[in-house]
Amino acid sequence: MSVQSAAADVDVDLRQLFASLARNWLRIVLVTLVVTGLAFAFAWLATPQYKAVAKLEIGPRESVFTRPAGTTSDDRPAADEEAVATEVQIISSPDILKKVASDLNLEKLPEFDEALKMSALSRALVLVGLKRDPFDIPPEERVLKAMHDKLNVYGVEKSRVIAVEFSSKDPKLAAQVADAIAQAYLASKGNAKKESNTAATGFLGPEITDLQNRVKEAEAKVADYRAQSDLLMGGNNSVLATQQLSELSTELSRVRANRSAAEATADSVRKALQNGGALDSMPEVLSSELIQRLLERQVELRTNIADLSTTLLDNHPRIRALKSQLADLNGQIRNEAQKILKGLATAAQTAKAREDQLVAEVNTLKAASARAGEQQVELDALQRDANAQRQQLEAYMASYREAASRADRNYLPVDARLLSKVQVPTEPYFPKIGPITGAAAAASLLLMAIGTLLKELFSGHAMRPTAGARFEPIQQVAMPLARTEPAVAEAEDEAGDDSVADDRIGQGTVMAAPPAEPAEMEAPRSWQPRLGEIDVDKAAEKLIASGASRAIFVSPEGDEAAATAVLVAREVSDAGLRVLLLDLTASGAASRPMLDSGLFPGITNLLASEAQFSDVIHPDLYSDAHVVPVGTADPVRAMRAADRLPIIMQSLTTAYDLVVVECGPADAQGISRLVGDGTEVFLSMLEADDAVTQAAVKLIENGYPDVTLVTPVGHEPPGNPVPGRRSAA
Repeated sequence: MSVQSAAADVDVDLRQLFASLARNWLRIVLVTLVVTGLAFAFAWLATPQYKAVAKLEIGPRESVFTRPAGTTSDDRPAADEEAVATEVQIISSPDILKKVASDLNLEKLPEFDEALKMSALSRALVLVGLKRDPFDIPPEERVLKAMHDKLNVYGVEKSRVIAVEFSSKDPKLAAQVADAIAQAYLASKGNAKKESNTAATGFLGPEITDLQNRVKEAEAKVADYRAQSDLLMGGNNSVLATQQLSELSTELSRVRANRSAAEATADSVRKALQNGGALDSMPEVLSSELIQRLLERQVELRTNIADLSTTLLDNHPRIRALKSQLADLNGQIRNEAQKILKGLATAAQTAKAREDQLVAEVNTLKAASARAGEQQVELDALQRDANAQRQQLEAYMASYREAASRADRNYLPVDARLLSKVQVPTEPYFPKIGPITGAAAAASLLLMAIGTLLKELFSGHAMRPTAGARFEPIQQVAMPLARTEPAVAEAEDEAGDDSVADDRIGQGTVMAAPPAEPAEMEAPRSWQPRLGEIDVDKAAEKLIASGASRAIFVSPEGDEAAATAVLVAREVSDAGLRVLLLDLTASGAASRPMLDSGLFPGITNLLASEAQFSDVIHPDLYSDAHVVPVGTADPVRAMRAADRLPIIMQSLTTAYDLVVVECGPADAQGISRLVGDGTEVFLSMLEADDAVTQAAVKLIENGYPDVTLVTPVGHEPPGNPVPGRRSAA
């Protein structure tokens, strides 16, 4: 919160301050008219300046049909802000300006060389040393300086466009120079590309010749090494030894498989013969035609024996003869199986011998293949070197042919273009008579007004004493509270409308009501102490001694009795404690004498959420105490948030040593929300009537037995301060 300094005894009289403008209006108007006339004359007589603009678009101009092979538009860097800024510096470089000045013979124009036509004033300034002699500067630098002053090159925001602005007295010359600068820039970019192309062909020619020789040497090394190493190439572009090794490995695998199969078959036949097993289930035995016929004869004999056994006995000669034949037949089958077994064993041995032979050949080819692999690695290295040099040669030759063709056809597209033809300006950009005259009038009027206000302020004519700086005798300022409030309202009406009152409120200073004339003043009401009562001083001493944090004042007699709370709050504040008075009366009877106004925001604004604590706490104009007035918000809306009063009281109690609350003619239930730890309840009394007695009894019966009766003994009503106690708020 902002508290007005107690040492300030003067304030600014805004009415007197702004009245000085009306008193000095003739001088202000005359000076404004003179300055406006001079500005108009200057704008009318000034030499008009014309400005021409040439716009350049920065971007690649290469087409898809002429772009070098293997490149795309994505390979080129985008024209970002840094690139545009670089091109701006190139356009305004001395080289381009010198070329334009030379092509247009600008050094022969007095506009660009002041040494060609110096005025008498300029010569006089040069003679007295107030101006540099232009002849001390080379003519070329004089022209360049003049061109720089008239030239403005900038990049258009959020685009790749560069604007070249040039101003001159001659509109045609302005357009001609702007166009010449743009054309010189494009020509310089083309020359730069031509130089780069020429440098490329000069570099690629000798490199191609050298690469051709190196390619020949590399390919010769490959052929010589191939001949010396006797590396014969087979199918699939592989070395012959490696290919043979692969084929022999395949054959070896096949032979090993045949050998294993023959050995397994022979072993199974051998086991069948040794164990007397059946041979007709073996594929190798059944594959023999002789054994098949013997087996068929065996089946036939067994069939005959079975047929005869039905009519003959086993010892019959025919049966015995058939059995004898069957036994011979089995022997023949086994003999033939033995022959097959020998054949299988012989095939297994043959396969084993072939396997051994293939293993020896494979081992021989392994060594040869290893040597061939090492030689192939060396040969591959020579081939890679030859291929790399050949590819580089082909790339160089393609680039050389492209660069040579561009040079022959003179096709070197510049990465910029002129958007449109430069137009000759038809209207001057300087001077603008209307804006210059209007600006001069507004500026002179404003400066004269400010000067008049400052003169009035520093002269002291606009200063007045503050509301608290009153030193009149007590007889002149002592008046009843009932007379003070109308005086305050009358002073506010005379001070102006609501905006003026708001300005005073915002500055934290409110004019106190002027004292009434002695003839209209009434004698203050006589307040005399009665038995059982204490005065304001004793009430302040009691609050200080008890360390109370809250003092609740109930005033059954109305607004006049509410002055007791104000007097007690000021007494405690004068003792050095931080005191705040909270006015909860309906009429603002407690806060109005402390602020001399009822227009300040207060507790109703806080409850209605229209203001904050810093907005509703104001300094007392006549003491160091602070006050929260009733406020300006709708009371009905504010009372809807009455439940927030305990929270507000707790916050205020935390910030201040003592919070004094004037409740007006409230009852015990009405003050229940305000009571807390360290609370003292007082009953303000002017006369011992029935209303005061009944109010005291009800407070005692409803839980406030320690209520204290207090009356303003020996104190004046709380309007203006007593001289000597406080001189300023």
